[in-house]
Amino acid sequence: MLQNLITGDAFSLIFVFARIGAAIMLLPGFGEVFISARIRLLLAIGITVVVAPVVSPFVPPTPDGPLALFAALAHETVIGVFLGAISRMMIAALHTAGTIIGFQTSLSNAQLFDPVNAEQGSLIGSFFNVLGVFLIFATNLHHMMLIAVIDSYSLFVPGAALPIADFSNTATRVLAGSFLLAMQISAPFIVMGMLFYLGLGLLARLMPQVQVFFIAMPVQIILGFMVMGATLSAGMLWFLGAFQTTFQGVLLPG
Repeated sequence: MLQNLITGDAFSLIFVFARIGAAIMLLPGFGEVFISARIRLLLAIGITVVVAPVVSPFVPPTPDGPLALFAALAHETVIGVFLGAISRMMIAALHTAGTIIGFQTSLSNAQLFDPVNAEQGSLIGSFFNVLGVFLIFATNLHHMMLIAVIDSYSLFVPGAALPIADFSNTATRVLAGSFLLAMQISAPFIVMGMLFYLGLGLLARLMPQVQVFFIAMPVQIILGFMVMGATLSAGMLWFLGAFQTTFQGVLLPG
């Protein structure tokens, strides 16, 4: 009796950890590579211990064989990866917007290490990524991410067949929305770039003796920072609203 109870509790913790650990691995701010793996592991274990009693009604009985156990854990891991990937797709909007803005402000060649993507990226894109993750935690949206992972047990019931078609449709819709959000954030800079190059072309035609290429880059950088100062807060508010709407509409049941 005691052995069965201990075995059931151990399986329940491992079962819940499979989904939560996979999600924590990808969630913005939690799964960054510059955070120690031990810290991420302890965080996932701590959340699992707290959440396991809450979601215990959804945990199936202990599988009879190793293959059934592996299939159950793989099922939960796939769901956790999907939940984390949705948040990463939304964060990718900031990187895309920053890259577009970099091209429009002559800063595309200014490369900087991006701690969110763990790779070299444009200066503006890296700044947007760090700022976006900071604002997610400053506005407590990270609580919503964790709630979405916990509430996913009623949306993706353990033991049920994986809704692959729904996963594909949701990922496609979120990715399309992410690209649209990137275009909306960078739209003022695209308009600025079009007007700037139009004015540059007119200047070159009206005053051929002026070396426009020598004055174009510094003027474009100054204009870019002026537009950024005027639109940064609105763009970040737009991102936070889209991030919250995505989680509420896609992952939070009801």
